[in-house]
Amino acid sequence: MFEKILIANRGEIALRIQRACREMGIKTVAVYSEADREAKYVMLADESVCIGPPQSSASYLHVPAIISAAEVTDAEAIHPGYGFLSENADFAERVENSGFTFIGPRPETIRLMGDKVSAKYAMKESGVPCVPGSDGALPDDEAEVLRMGRETGYPVIIKAAGGGGGRGMRVVHTEAALLAAVAMTKQEAQTAFGNPMVYMERFLENPRHIEIQVLADEHGNAIYLGERDCSMQRRHQKIIEEAPAPLLSTKLRDQVGEACAAACRRIGYRGAGTFEFLYENGEFFFIEMNTRVQVEHPVTELITGVDIVQEQIRIANHEKLRFKQKDIHFKGHAIECRINAEDPYTFVPSPGRISVYHVPGGPGIRVDSHAYQNYVVPQYYDSMIGKLIAYGTTREQAIARLKTALSEMVVEGIKTNIPLHQDLLRDLAFVEGGTSIHYLEQKLAAAKKAS
Repeated sequence: MFEKILIANRGEIALRIQRACREMGIKTVAVYSEADREAKYVMLADESVCIGPPQSSASYLHVPAIISAAEVTDAEAIHPGYGFLSENADFAERVENSGFTFIGPRPETIRLMGDKVSAKYAMKESGVPCVPGSDGALPDDEAEVLRMGRETGYPVIIKAAGGGGGRGMRVVHTEAALLAAVAMTKQEAQTAFGNPMVYMERFLENPRHIEIQVLADEHGNAIYLGERDCSMQRRHQKIIEEAPAPLLSTKLRDQVGEACAAACRRIGYRGAGTFEFLYENGEFFFIEMNTRVQVEHPVTELITGVDIVQEQIRIANHEKLRFKQKDIHFKGHAIECRINAEDPYTFVPSPGRISVYHVPGGPGIRVDSHAYQNYVVPQYYDSMIGKLIAYGTTREQAIARLKTALSEMVVEGIKTNIPLHQDLLRDLAFVEGGTSIHYLEQKLAAAKKAS
């Protein structure tokens, strides 16, 4: 096993990886920007290295500084966490070429799945259900583009092949608007991602966002760890996630899960990954694969008992998966709230010093957070300061425990979205389960109109 791992990230995921390493007897190196000098994970690491000023481009995205930190501390492997460089194939390649182990998929796999066109083609070849649309990048032939639009059926959505995170997308409701939308999306894609290729899919009106967690090793073994429902989101950013997905049959879950595991074996996938789907009228449609650990991985850990981060490390160390599919059992229900430093209804970020900080406890409660009393939330990064997760034997019990935990959680000195979570847990549609990805934005719009 590795003796020392460098964690190329910050915030709660840096602390989460650090805890997994300590449990395995692995020393850790924390890299940090000047803004994160007093972060909890920096103080708890065996070694720490400042890699630059607060701006991400000069620190957490600065590859030479991260590689140098690994070299001077004699680290053997680098864990990228999520966000930042976690799905950057060039970074993974640089890590491997510098003599370190990248804790994640091979660079060529990251490239394959990072390009939405090649990813969709690979999934179709593997038998994973995909959204109807163009089989690849849209051609320059305008007549052919119009034909594809008619064949796909309106409304359609034009997406950047190199996009992600809700960027590089445009919904088109009529044929008259199609060509202009394609041209605009191509231009935006070139500017944002350096890749002008776009593709077309049918736009699903009221889908849910359901994803499948997988683990695969380099020896051809792959399993799925069930599904998560991440439909409660705003501007494509998830706010609440849960496992298993409400109102989804075990038979359908297993059918899609098996297809995902088979796809991993077919493309030679290595590590943890997540297949993201839109789900509507009993059908799954693949949209993308995240080739890293997800923010919402704790809900899957709680219902399966599998430590996903530790399995990432073991797989990177060339070990075979310790589980077969028959060993994976789904027990109970888990729900996660992302706690963000922001106004709960305008969503304006609220950086600053946390004057009072108290986290809840009790049966079935887990808090993954790097925050503490007097911690200063920097203005330079994502606003998430932690995750509050509740587990219960039933979904009803998980919701009840989460309500209690939210009422006990105290964060003062900054604004947080805790009131929004409390509102959502009282919402009858959420309690019933099965809301679409548009539900929260429609709810917020209605509340704004009423006020």
